Amino acid sequence: MGWTVTAAFFVLYTLVSVLRNDRMLNAGYDLGIFEQAIRAYAHGQAPIVELKGPGFHLLGDHFHPILVLIAPLYRLFPSGVTLLVVQAALMALACFPLTRWAHRAVGPVTGLVVGCGLGASWGLVAGVAKDFHEICFAVPLLAFGVTALGQRRWGTAAAWALPLLLVKEDLGLTLAAIGGYIAWQGLREWRHTSLERCAHSEERRQQSKDGRDDPGDRRHEPGDRAHHPAERRRFPLLLGVVVAFLGVAGTAVEILVLLPAMNPRGGFDYWHQMPGEAASSSGSFAALASAGLHVLWPPMKWLLLFMLAAPTAFLGLRSPLTLLCVPTLAWRLLAGNEHYWQPNFHYNAILMPLIFAGLIDVLHRRPDIVPPRRRRKVLAFAAAFTAVTAAVYPLHDLVLPSAWRTPAHVRTAERLLSRIPDGDTVASSNRLAPMLTGRTTVSLVCFGTGPDPAAPTALPAHPPRWVVSDRHDPTVKTPCPVERTHRMLRLYRAHGYVQVAEEDGITLLRRR
Repeated sequence: MGWTVTAAFFVLYTLVSVLRNDRMLNAGYDLGIFEQAIRAYAHGQAPIVELKGPGFHLLGDHFHPILVLIAPLYRLFPSGVTLLVVQAALMALACFPLTRWAHRAVGPVTGLVVGCGLGASWGLVAGVAKDFHEICFAVPLLAFGVTALGQRRWGTAAAWALPLLLVKEDLGLTLAAIGGYIAWQGLREWRHTSLERCAHSEERRQQSKDGRDDPGDRRHEPGDRAHHPAERRRFPLLLGVVVAFLGVAGTAVEILVLLPAMNPRGGFDYWHQMPGEAASSSGSFAALASAGLHVLWPPMKWLLLFMLAAPTAFLGLRSPLTLLCVPTLAWRLLAGNEHYWQPNFHYNAILMPLIFAGLIDVLHRRPDIVPPRRRRKVLAFAAAFTAVTAAVYPLHDLVLPSAWRTPAHVRTAERLLSRIPDGDTVASSNRLAPMLTGRTTVSLVCFGTGPDPAAPTALPAHPPRWVVSDRHDPTVKTPCPVERTHRMLRLYRAHGYVQVAEEDGITLLRRR
């Protein structure tokens, strides 16, 4: 069942992402950025990404060296579609361990509901449908890791979780949470074993006192070799402490040392989005209280929390495995960037395996609170919620005739961009960029030079040979505000760039 569900969602994810790409719904931010980085890796070069700025080293933005694993495949199939297919495969792979665990631990119906619920969950679908992101590696790692945690295979769980340090800098905190969970469970096992040993010793003393000591029972003495397996129960505690330390230390090194070393500005670009920084710098109680209240306000954050709990009929909240969501939710809810609070943010994908693992854990380990009749109601609610959200999120594209047709505007863009030779340099608008990153060197059309980067007054230091801009590009605020784009187009024309074509809102300029 696990491989069947995985294969089915791999096909669905691939169709959805490729069809959206064919309709020009992806962008330079972020599909183009990651293709430039992986293209550089594929040719044995550092991940220099011109879409982020001249000579920008992408490992100075986020720490994700795991992307190098895609380089050999990209070298064989140099296209942004390769990234989308890899992402679809990794996201779908998360269904396998959880489906198999649910099937074996609870039953085939639960396995099917969990597998399909996870695969069609709004978090995974939103992540698959929106460009490409490095967190696609974290989704299966967490799925296999949390399954091992639920099955109390501590070493296996740690092995699956450790590569999270190579996926993104903040995921070290999730690794630390996994280590904390292992240590907590190890401490409980060790204390339980200690209590058993104390009870056994007391029984032996009582037997000796009463003259009922049986030499044949000496094999059960706490110091005998028969109790060595119980002694080894200290291993999870030590393992958890080590994993937690590696997670915290890894995140600290990446944010404080590695990222600033490769960032052109010499720092971590996302500190300013955290209200906690302002609170700690001012040190006032009011600032700290404001940062605390910011976690639960505005109401959009409540919607996010509801959307996370509802796929498991709110039952998954009763499992401690769900607490592994806290590190990711904490920095997102504290951040000043409202995009992080929204349900369509791609980072919700890494939370989905943790949420469904919580459901399996409760159904398996707490049959007292989930008798068969209630279990059926829980699974029915989970399936119904998944069906409703599937009708809202991009999986419904597959039943829309318009999703299978290439719009006329896209055909015009493809025809005009075909006039740009391979290997040339291009300044492009955001939505046109991923159509060029596989064969040219692309930067953003709004990039220029001058005293104010937000209002460039001169051409880039190394002007591109071609400039292409789409007036119908819907990304009008970031990364290229409309005013900056228009200002740069006027500058290009003033410096002798010739208009080669203008059709359906797409303008193509060439340097003389």
